[in-house]
Amino acid sequence: MKLKGRTAIVTGAGRGIGKAMAGRLAADGASVVVADIAQYDVAAAELAKSGARALGLRVDVSSESDTASMAAETIKAFGRIDILVNCAAMFAAVKIGPFEEIPADEWKRLLEINVLGVALCCKAVTPHMRRQRSGRIINLASGAPLKGVPYFLHYIASKGAVIAMTRGLARELGKDGITVNAIAPGLTVSDGTAGRPEHLRNHADSIRSRAIQREEHPEDLVGAVSFLAGDDCAFMTGQTLVVDGGSAML
Repeated sequence: MKLKGRTAIVTGAGRGIGKAMAGRLAADGASVVVADIAQYDVAAAELAKSGARALGLRVDVSSESDTASMAAETIKAFGRIDILVNCAAMFAAVKIGPFEEIPADEWKRLLEINVLGVALCCKAVTPHMRRQRSGRIINLASGAPLKGVPYFLHYIASKGAVIAMTRGLARELGKDGITVNAIAPGLTVSDGTAGRPEHLRNHADSIRSRAIQREEHPEDLVGAVSFLAGDDCAFMTGQTLVVDGGSAML
């Protein structure tokens, strides 16, 4: 129970990777806020049933009022914010194809969620972490921009931005006792990819690219988030942990 007495917000935690990460932080003893646009209440109820302190909130991360309310409701319920995991992202529904065929509206919406959403969530929680002189911000990036994955330009651009933001924020917030790190998974089998034939085709290519040649699942990522949320990485910031079975090697 290494996170007992601490509070974590996990965005995109209604299902998939975010839900798995929220479950691990709860198992580590943290009180957990499940923030999502759907299934947040169900996921929070499941955590509560397992004995965790949990709160479900409907949050659109691209809305500044929603993210501000998320932080306020967390303080009201638990009194502090120690950990933010930025997992909410637009991924499964995005167009895969040549960059000139990607609609401008899809670019705009994806960047609102995947880039602006991360910034707004960080902005909402940082004042509370500063007052505590401690905090852990963990951003979900991707191995895709590290490898230059083609036919997915808007997505890899957004996740490349997350890596850059992680480094810049680490420089800004280090003096306040706040660490900022990222996790870069490979293509992960989850609720969002299960029904998309194009993603299923990409899974086979992803597996062949890995040193550990098997599918990646959300549970493969929870050890990394547990580490980054705890005291063992108190002197580690601005880093991106690649957890993809050895596909992208830095």
